[in-house]
Amino acid sequence: MGSLRVFVAVAEHLQFTRAAESLGVTVSAASMQVQALEQYLGLSLFRRQGRLIELTAQGAQLLPKIRHGLTSLQDAIDDARAVRGQGPLRISVLGSFLTQWLIGRLPQFETLHPGIDLSIDTSTALVDFRKSEVHAAIRLGGGGWPGLYCEKIMAEWLVPVCQPALLAKYGPVNDHSDLKRYRLLHSFTEPWSDWLLDLPPSGIGIDDSAAVVRAAETGGGLALARWSLVADEIRRGRLAVASTKVIPYGRDYYFVCPPKHRSMPKVAAFHSWLRIEAAGHLPPKSMA
Repeated sequence: MGSLRVFVAVAEHLQFTRAAESLGVTVSAASMQVQALEQYLGLSLFRRQGRLIELTAQGAQLLPKIRHGLTSLQDAIDDARAVRGQGPLRISVLGSFLTQWLIGRLPQFETLHPGIDLSIDTSTALVDFRKSEVHAAIRLGGGGWPGLYCEKIMAEWLVPVCQPALLAKYGPVNDHSDLKRYRLLHSFTEPWSDWLLDLPPSGIGIDDSAAVVRAAETGGGLALARWSLVADEIRRGRLAVASTKVIPYGRDYYFVCPPKHRSMPKVAAFHSWLRIEAAGHLPPKSMA
């Protein structure tokens, strides 16, 4: 089964890297799955020329049949899991997004929908809806995940932030010389080089975006952070934006689920509520 799904993904993308990303596996794992399928069938499914690949005649002939077979199998599995309409609503999100943005808003959802219990998974890995009990996910990316309903709900930016007292002491930042006044903080996924392209690695790097925000709140330094993670803290006066230079992150938040899940009342209720909450999430002032 796994090798068949990898074959379809590679055939659709004609690139192992993008196919692997869409499935949430490594490139080497995707390549090994295709090789194993070719050995099992005794056929060459792809012609490889460096990084460029294309379907062979046999691969092109098999593709629609395998795609149809996988769809039929998934339909059968979904029908057998009719109980999915019962029990808690299972949502997958990034831990940082849950901690800094979503969790403070969930009481409103519970008030509006007291009959819906929530179960939230946090992971940076893409959800395999075929293998998990997750109903929907909030993903940070570029959109366009094959076979899934995907709707952009919120844009994202990168902003330098720090304690208001620290900003008053050292002043706003706009270039390299301004940054030298501060102790710099950043997450590995939001490095300072994203804000100033020629800025060498510097400051303290942490593998948790929410922890970076917490460090900035305690006066630990100047942090480069995603706007969604700091907007509420800025509104409460715990943090301040330290620059007028605000840049798009390059990835945004999407509501993602299998098309069939959209008809589930609890999924539809969460989706509708999320749209409203996201619409009330204002962009940085310099971007408004």
